[in-house]
Amino acid sequence: MSSQAIIAAVAVLLFGALGPHNSLMAQNDPIDWHAAAAKIVSRLALVRGERVLLVAVPGAADALVPVLREAIRAAGGSDLGAVAQQGAQPSAWSTDFTNELTKRTGAAFDEYLRAVDAAVMMPGATVTDPAYAGMQRVLRSGHGRTVHFHWAGAYDEAGVLLPTTPDIARVYLRALLETDYAALAAKQRAFEAAMRGQVVHVTTPLGTDLRFRIGDRPVTKQDGDASAARAKVARTLIDREVELPAGAIRVAPIESSVEGTIAFPPTEWGGTRVEGLVLTFAHGQVTGIRATTGREAVERELASGGTGARAFRELAVGFNPLLAMPHEGRRWIPYYGYGAGVIRLSLGDNTELGGEVGGGYVRWNFFTDATVAVGSDTWVRGGKLVR
Repeated sequence: MSSQAIIAAVAVLLFGALGPHNSLMAQNDPIDWHAAAAKIVSRLALVRGERVLLVAVPGAADALVPVLREAIRAAGGSDLGAVAQQGAQPSAWSTDFTNELTKRTGAAFDEYLRAVDAAVMMPGATVTDPAYAGMQRVLRSGHGRTVHFHWAGAYDEAGVLLPTTPDIARVYLRALLETDYAALAAKQRAFEAAMRGQVVHVTTPLGTDLRFRIGDRPVTKQDGDASAARAKVARTLIDREVELPAGAIRVAPIESSVEGTIAFPPTEWGGTRVEGLVLTFAHGQVTGIRATTGREAVERELASGGTGARAFRELAVGFNPLLAMPHEGRRWIPYYGYGAGVIRLSLGDNTELGGEVGGGYVRWNFFTDATVAVGSDTWVRGGKLVR
């Protein structure tokens, strides 16, 4: 298969794909949301009395809200209710906490959120929503943890975002419920250990040939552990933001060590189709841009993104076999590339990963046929996890 990639110019757009008009969580949905709620709460490993807030979008996940709140209470947690974003606050979601929160602004809003020990970012919520952004600021201060239960992020091989149909949701539910979290964590720890002190080498059939080192940079292992114990040893923002379903490992390499090329299949930059694109990197910066068509569109997007837009951002590697691309029938990429063998080579701001590139611009690039070698050992070959 020729190289395939998914490109997202603004990462925040990926997190709000399931909105009020594409809800899969109506009361008559055949998917067992009680089981999903129980698993989310089990991964939070709540200590009795911990205060839990849901950040939800009315119409996107309504059927999950009451069962998740019930599961929180059953586990001994303190149910702070669900705060609505992008719509009116349903009375059934409200508590004294949410009523007071909606009255506050600015620093008082963030200070009130510091009472939250754990929050769940429900389908449809994005980083532009006040409570979501407020919780990120709280997390950056070293307090609390969140679960990201976006329940979206499926793409076809051409890079088109797919609606989260019931069939796709069942794949996600199976991954949520049946993942061997201990085995996933062990594989990710082994990969992190392998990268320390070694050169990471990423290649693709189209011509990607990229090398870098991670040194002592933080490595975020999205292994589904959303416990307070894990949050206590967090080194970065995304260490405190735990994805369910789980599966990806993420790291910002030492910027000056990034050398080589990334070759892209046909894709869009700023709404323009670009073909034959190859970016050349030296010391972590884009130093050359070649394309058979659309080179100007690439230049415009990178220029508009500021100086950080020309920097290499991160490596992410998917490890969850239950989120791997299907090999038969229609091929699609589940849940933001968290499946085994999917690779992300991104551009832009990596401060949330513990890197040194700022500026706010983020472009995610997913590849499904990459080979990743660490030192002399191959971990991914042709888009398949082999170790």
